[in-house]
Amino acid sequence: MRAVIFDWGGTLTPWVTMDHLAAWRAYADVVHPNDQARATALAAAVLTAENAAWTLVREQHVAFTLAQVLDTAAAPADERALRAFRDYWDRATYTDPEVAPMLTGLRDRGLLTGVLSSTAWPAAWHEEVLHRDGVLDLFHARVWSSDLQYTKPHRAAFEAAMAAVGVDDPADCVYVGDRPYDDISGAKAIGMRAVLIPHSDIPITQQVPVDVTPDAVVQRLSELPAVVDRWLT
Repeated sequence: MRAVIFDWGGTLTPWVTMDHLAAWRAYADVVHPNDQARATALAAAVLTAENAAWTLVREQHVAFTLAQVLDTAAAPADERALRAFRDYWDRATYTDPEVAPMLTGLRDRGLLTGVLSSTAWPAAWHEEVLHRDGVLDLFHARVWSSDLQYTKPHRAAFEAAMAAVGVDDPADCVYVGDRPYDDISGAKAIGMRAVLIPHSDIPITQQVPVDVTPDAVVQRLSELPAVVDRWLT
């Protein structure tokens, strides 16, 4: 074993249930501050475009970006409005306090660490969050699907993460995530070990039925080094 790669939302960050329409309404209220009807319509249009993109992710694993969502909805890439959108999401972005000591322990064992996340957000947004929480430099590499052609569970996404950390054999990697379909089935299909953190309240509309068994289940990230130790020995 040479590398441990992590999902981001719901794995490195504790799950927080968010209102996606409210997030886009925060954006739309900045675009149309004096016209509630137009703001309501804009928020609905952007959410419809985003939901359509995520449907394509589940069905074909095609990656997309926030810029593409805005373009589809004919919505402006207004920086102040996007700042309001990010501010709404802020409470869901905080890194689990167990991440830093856990990553330090893995690195002390000589393991490479990485992130692979299916996301529409620009890489810079995620990197700012990890920097804010003091864990950015604890990862050897970070891969965001907004920079890729495909999302998890497509093997190309996992291959991109492997290449980023400098490993070419999936059997040398462990993937840690909270979603059975995207994370566990995708990792195991390519030949990685997979660890499930089963705490995310994933909406039914985002779930894809899959018959897959993780190689391990941990209730807290602090439990992961002990699991890795068993595989190392």
